Amino acid sequence: MEISDAQRKVDEWISQFEEGYWPPLTNLARLIEEVGELARELNHHFGSKIKKSEEPNQDLALELADVLFVLIVIANEQGIDLDEALEGVLAKYRERDGARWAPATSRKNQ
Repeated sequence: MEISDAQRKVDEWISQFEEGYWPPLTNLARLIEEVGELARELNHHFGSKIKKSEEPNQDLALELADVLFVLIVIANEQGIDLDEALEGVLAKYRERDGARWAPATSRKNQ
């Protein structure tokens, strides 16, 4: 799925409700909440914090998707084309960091 398709699907979902998009600061709070849940899950999987026995296992992919959903909501509410924004940031990284690290000597799936 292209990012523009994801933005359209999220807009279709949000647009079916009278409340529509929430204000930017509310969405920022939602994003921080979702990033916190992602951080907690990553810490349980890879960090020193052991999950309590009564805590349910969370799906890391779904936690990432929750973050992505809220990012798309923010972009839609602000009228930002994420395909265009991502191309711009990739160009920035290529220019700024292209020679920063050693090139990979082999590629997976070749």
